[in-house]
Amino acid sequence: MKNLVYIRGTKEGLVLQLDDQCAYTDMLNELKAKVSDPALDGSAEVQLHLGYRYCTETQYKEIVAAIQSNSHLRVSKMRSEVISVEESNKRIHERQSETYVGIVRSGQVVKAEGDLVVVGDINPNGRVVAGGNIYVLGRLKGIAHAGANGNREAVIAASWLEATHLMIDDLIETMTDELSMLSEQPEMECAYIHSNGQNIVIDRLQELRYIRPQISTFKGGS
Repeated sequence: MKNLVYIRGTKEGLVLQLDDQCAYTDMLNELKAKVSDPALDGSAEVQLHLGYRYCTETQYKEIVAAIQSNSHLRVSKMRSEVISVEESNKRIHERQSETYVGIVRSGQVVKAEGDLVVVGDINPNGRVVAGGNIYVLGRLKGIAHAGANGNREAVIAASWLEATHLMIDDLIETMTDELSMLSEQPEMECAYIHSNGQNIVIDRLQELRYIRPQISTFKGGS
């Protein structure tokens, strides 16, 4: 008989992978049986993998409730290969780019749903906000907020980076006097969230192709 629920242990906890081809009720019944096994008697975080199964909000809640009926288990992550129309449209918008030509003056706010390209300077107290990446072909002296809709892979790049504040998703970096040397030795730089997910890193722009290779979509060349 084919297993419809696979359970494996990792150092982070348990991974529950659900068969995405069988009937939902069959999978749910097997899930309930397996999580009630007395052998699962230690507290554990659960990563739930749904594969290509589409679940309604009610079914999501039903699956989580079934797992957490075992008081030792708690669902901490859920992964699905299926996205909603809303999520698909959001991703399309975030991959589009808009260009602003001119100076972003103090008190002015320029926003874009996807990537934002600014051809000009951003003055102190000027603010640019983008759902995707921000590229400044000029001096970035004000505030830049990339990945504003939750995109932690977003980057900020500028010809001359001397911003007062940099934000990516919900992380913020306040620029200090340590970076005042940029005004004497300007270099094109970029900012991104470190792989530890805890802080924003500033690096040479040349490193961007290694840090975020997915940004480049150019095909061809020699």
